[in-house]
Amino acid sequence: MGSCTGRCTLLALCTLQLVTALERQVFDFLGYQWAPILANFIHIIMVILGLFGTIQYRPRYIVVYAVWAAVWVTWNVFIICFYLEVGGLSKDSELLTFNLSRHRSWWEEHGPGCLHEAASTADLKVLREQSLMVGTGCALSHSYVEALHSGLQILLALLGFIYGCYVVSMFMEEEDSFDFIGGFDPFPLYHVNEKPSGLLSKQAYLSV
Repeated sequence: MGSCTGRCTLLALCTLQLVTALERQVFDFLGYQWAPILANFIHIIMVILGLFGTIQYRPRYIVVYAVWAAVWVTWNVFIICFYLEVGGLSKDSELLTFNLSRHRSWWEEHGPGCLHEAASTADLKVLREQSLMVGTGCALSHSYVEALHSGLQILLALLGFIYGCYVVSMFMEEEDSFDFIGGFDPFPLYHVNEKPSGLLSKQAYLSV
């Protein structure tokens, strides 16, 4: 019963992680945030691996998922520090876009309650002006929106790590109990019993 409950909970957590990761991936694509896009892609693959391992009773896959969950927590802590500008980090830098564009988070322009104002900016490499939409008067800053997204991912990853370890331990206990019962007995139940050597010699003597 404990193993079933743990498996069901882990399946639910992995499904929720998959949904939230896909939602986050969409908005990161809209904001051209290439580093988070790459991290989200790897995360989606690892969550699918965890789902497969849980359904198919593959402890090794769940271990890989649990290890990634710890890495994912670290990454999201970095994202929170980046947007809240902790430790000398600046949210205005192009770190998350690999210095390929000047785009920022999608939520900076489309956050809750944001009003759009057209602003013209001059680029020395471009002859014509570019019109950028800047969000003003937002009910919630995009930094806090991104931090809340990362906070949710940290919570789900921690729960996934805990239940992943629990399910792996349950699988190991079931395997140990199976070994104790005789699941890996070197003498299978279906082996053919050999005749005693005395009986074989007696039959050979009578045939002669």
